[in-house]
Amino acid sequence: MSRRTGRPSYLLSASPPPRRRLSRLAVVVAIGLVVALVGGGIGYALGRPDATESTIADLRRAEAKRDAQQITELTATARRLRGEIAPVLDALRAEPTADPQQARQWQQTLLRAAEPFANPPSGSTATNVARGGLRAAVEQTSLAVESYLLAVTGPPAQRAALTALAKRQAEQAAAAWSVAATQLDQVNVDAGHGHQHVYLEGDQHDGAEEGTGG
Repeated sequence: MSRRTGRPSYLLSASPPPRRRLSRLAVVVAIGLVVALVGGGIGYALGRPDATESTIADLRRAEAKRDAQQITELTATARRLRGEIAPVLDALRAEPTADPQQARQWQQTLLRAAEPFANPPSGSTATNVARGGLRAAVEQTSLAVESYLLAVTGPPAQRAALTALAKRQAEQAAAAWSVAATQLDQVNVDAGHGHQHVYLEGDQHDGAEEGTGG
């Protein structure tokens, strides 16, 4: 009986049939596409801001817009108030002659000047500081007027002391206004409005032209 022998090794196929190779290649390509899509989706999900971050960003933009509007309004108010209280401060610091009628007129002026601060809106910390400084200056001016009114309507023996007190209070009011004006100038620059000067006459400041630096 003859011995059965296998096919010579050189006749054996060294690689799978072409169809099988194509199938394997298709599987590899498909897996690569899936990995790429999944990886891209994960990267997009990780890079995209979530709902909380988007809400915070929206709130910050709204706050910045609201504060910019408040700064514009506060600057306009400060310019108007400067025109009202500057003559009062100038007169009190120059030790005016006794005039009760003038003192009562100043009282009414200061009552009107205090109205914008009766129910102020809430803004950023920097804007609130500027607003508070202007209010303090108006209130200090009002105290100076009250002291002057007492000086010109009270006992003559107290007139000199009360007049001197009114002058000191007027100096303090002018100093408070200067600080507030500096703060208001800075918040205008930070908001992109440029320098806005509402200083009293004679006050020193940075010397920059209005509207620049924003």
